[in-house]
Amino acid sequence: MLKGGLMHKYAVFWLRMFRCAVTGNARYFLWLGLLGVLSLLGLCSYGVQFTQGFTVTNLSDQVSWGAYIANFTFLVGVAAAAVLLVVPSYLYKDMEIKKVVLLGEILALVAIIMCLLFIMVDLGRPDRFIHILPFFGKLNFPQSILAWDVIVLSGYLFLNAFIPGYLFYMKYLGKEPKAKYYLPFVFISIVWAISIHTVTAFLYSGLGGRPYWNEAILAPRFIVSAFAGGPALLMLIFQTSRRFTKMKIPEAVFDYLKRIMTYTMLINFFLLGCEVFKEFYTDSTHILSARYLFFGIHGHRMLVPYIWSAILMELFAIFVLLTPNLRNNWKFMRVACVMAFVGIWVEKGMGLIVPGFIPTPLGDLVEYTPSKIEILVSLGIWSFGALIFTMMGKVAIAIESGELRFQTEENLR
Repeated sequence: MLKGGLMHKYAVFWLRMFRCAVTGNARYFLWLGLLGVLSLLGLCSYGVQFTQGFTVTNLSDQVSWGAYIANFTFLVGVAAAAVLLVVPSYLYKDMEIKKVVLLGEILALVAIIMCLLFIMVDLGRPDRFIHILPFFGKLNFPQSILAWDVIVLSGYLFLNAFIPGYLFYMKYLGKEPKAKYYLPFVFISIVWAISIHTVTAFLYSGLGGRPYWNEAILAPRFIVSAFAGGPALLMLIFQTSRRFTKMKIPEAVFDYLKRIMTYTMLINFFLLGCEVFKEFYTDSTHILSARYLFFGIHGHRMLVPYIWSAILMELFAIFVLLTPNLRNNWKFMRVACVMAFVGIWVEKGMGLIVPGFIPTPLGDLVEYTPSKIEILVSLGIWSFGALIFTMMGKVAIAIESGELRFQTEENLR
């Protein structure tokens, strides 16, 4: 009887969360509808890729990683950025930041789901994904860095599903969460957040045949850029939540994220300058990839306007962050967050992945531009991620604000 009552309680919990996620005003449904249409468009585009193969993409033997892996690399950083809220919230008991930490963990969960989706579409057939799953496939662990990446991503997915899931359920019941059930996992997740981006960086820097990636500074730069782009996205999300929901987000949260973003944007620019100095000052044959990225080679300059636009966007964001009057004005700050986010996406995505293949080790120079199918599939995955984050975030805010409680629904039976 006790087990049946518990199962009923779980069933009611999930049903009420679903009802909350699909309840809202006209503006909310328009947003969900837009994201749903874009997600379906991406799914249909993937159907074309699935039936016709990679011929509908612009990937080739010369450039085998493109838009999908670029987005995957960037999103790993978005997922890792959740640790910026976890550390002050759980370790230092910052009650202001603790009010929003669960939204950050949900963002990390959604980002990992999107990472796995980008890997799946890059593999071609969905059934190939099984071969890299722990306990199902042959990972060649521990020799393969790819196996390490699969394990850390899977582990981080579990941590960011379990921790907020347990805390939300206890808040829904109106009970105090027991630290012994979730706090050890919180400490593990802090180390794990750094590991997911470190291992991803090792995937590239361990390829000795690709000198553009083969450098020790890559892992620190990955982590720093994650801690720059992550706060930019978090501030945009919190601003939107404060405007369109009843969630009260303290100004101290924004001040904290602004400080982190200021420091990391400056450090990221410094590390980028170190790479540029190393490449161009030595002027060795290994400079070709960097020269292609920043200036082009023999008329091939597809990425040049993108990388310089990204640098200018990041400089604008730094200027706003360092100017008190602008930093405290949300009209400028929102633009700065968008520019920082997009600039780091370009620099760390296409600006990192594609030049590593150009020129090839044999000296071939084959440019790559994402095809329409790749763009639509990528847009579909981003839209799907935004869709599930919106719905999960709405439920989280309802539980945090006390609107969604077990006692109110069950009439204290």
